[in-house]
Amino acid sequence: MPIESLSPKRFSQALLAWYDQHGRQDLPWQHPRTPYQVWISEIMLQQTQVATVIPYFERFMERFPDVQTLALAEQDEVLHLWTGLGYYARARNLHKCARQLLENYQGEFPNTVDEMATLPGIGRSTAGAILAQSRGVRAAILDGNVKRVLARYHAVPGWPGKKPVETRLWELSEHYTPDTRLADYTQAIMDLGATLCRRGTPDCGACPLQRGCQAHANGNPQDYPGKKPKKALPVRATTMLILRDPTGRVWLEQRPQQGIWGGLWCFPQTETEHPLAEALSARAFSAVDAPQPLASFRHTFSHYHLDISPLEVTVQAAGTRDTTSLGDGRWVDPRAPGKLGLAAPVKKLLATLDAPRQPRMV
Repeated sequence: MPIESLSPKRFSQALLAWYDQHGRQDLPWQHPRTPYQVWISEIMLQQTQVATVIPYFERFMERFPDVQTLALAEQDEVLHLWTGLGYYARARNLHKCARQLLENYQGEFPNTVDEMATLPGIGRSTAGAILAQSRGVRAAILDGNVKRVLARYHAVPGWPGKKPVETRLWELSEHYTPDTRLADYTQAIMDLGATLCRRGTPDCGACPLQRGCQAHANGNPQDYPGKKPKKALPVRATTMLILRDPTGRVWLEQRPQQGIWGGLWCFPQTETEHPLAEALSARAFSAVDAPQPLASFRHTFSHYHLDISPLEVTVQAAGTRDTTSLGDGRWVDPRAPGKLGLAAPVKKLLATLDAPRQPRMV
């Protein structure tokens, strides 16, 4: 049956009192809470857990301590430091955004949510989180944790990916956002969703908002928010060609900026029935020995499975050209590929290969 919700003032007071005792107040991006540090952390935390992000954040800040350093860096190095975090469009947009900030805003961040949200990779919620936490601006947020808290608190039915549900949750987020302690409140409601109001097993007994929570009163918090309609992921297949020169180096190529693994370095891929001859011909290579199939494995994206069949073969250049670097490709030491952004399956395969060997007669 319906229960009375807390007023916005009492809602934020209860949440902040809990945060003062139990919230996360020693995260590396909180000291100091600069727009730059909060921005980097917010982008990294999209689709990624705090514990995973912390070491990446610390390495990233050591190399790129400010907007200017990041803007002037090569994209390869940015992607290199992002390798393993996944969702690489985040890193490309981060780099692009830094360049726009330097070019159009003298390296400073805009002061309004609307203007901030025009920058690459920054939506309404991320803009609100940056401004609320770093400048104390009254700005609502609606990340995954906040959606879960508010959907349960008011028993909002439906999947938040649907516009009417999202609109209702934004209304509630605006309704409860206070006028004071904006940085702490923003962190508090995210922390509540991450630590107590968890997806499968919420700890309602410890929740400061339990008394006014409709889903708790109904006894079904696990039903909120509604789940995304499931559909079977399609399966695709590809052959990754591990081309090695006589010294054991491997050939990597940079993928186009758009699409899967955009801007990352990968082994050549082919889906054709007879991939090797065509691939070698296109690169003016010739095979030195018979190709060796390696163990196949599956890599899963958000929208499909990719079955990868690696094929290793030693090659040499046809003719007398220098192939240390050619177009969008280059030879690298598999154990020390340098500061390149690598697709996760490529990093995995490189770890299984032996180091370069002494040149052999061919």
